[in-house]
Amino acid sequence: MTADTPRGASASRATDRPGDTSPFALGLLLRRAHWRAGAVMVEALRPLGIEIRHFAVLMVLVDRGPTVQRDLAAATGSDKAGIMRVVDDLERKGLAVRRAVPGDRRVRAVEITPAGLELFDAAHVAAEPLAERLVADLGPGESELLTELLTRFAHPSGGEA
Repeated sequence: MTADTPRGASASRATDRPGDTSPFALGLLLRRAHWRAGAVMVEALRPLGIEIRHFAVLMVLVDRGPTVQRDLAAATGSDKAGIMRVVDDLERKGLAVRRAVPGDRRVRAVEITPAGLELFDAAHVAAEPLAERLVADLGPGESELLTELLTRFAHPSGGEA
């Protein structure tokens, strides 16, 4: 206890259970939701022979096109060594290639291959029934509402986070 907290007063304690009123409740719920959604992604990707870290890079490549490794690291929250390992894995699997960047011999851009694009699309097909199961307990329109609210939360003022 600190001098500022009156004796006998108790702060709301974070429990990670429904009804938690602590100031940490939202963060804890988002963490639990992230774990649950992540487990669905792992289940969808496992039969395709890739992990979430691989899919995250493929997602950036589909969205942005050829991308230098330092930008891939920033976009996926990885570090330089981690992104190199992921790109090495993707190259070994034939899902991405490194190409020289004109005007800079030291820099390589990573580009998704046709096989990578095919696997990316197959991952979405594989994830569909799992994603439906993930939101099965929500009522009509609630899945869309949840997506809208999380989008606004993750991208305040419509900006990129």
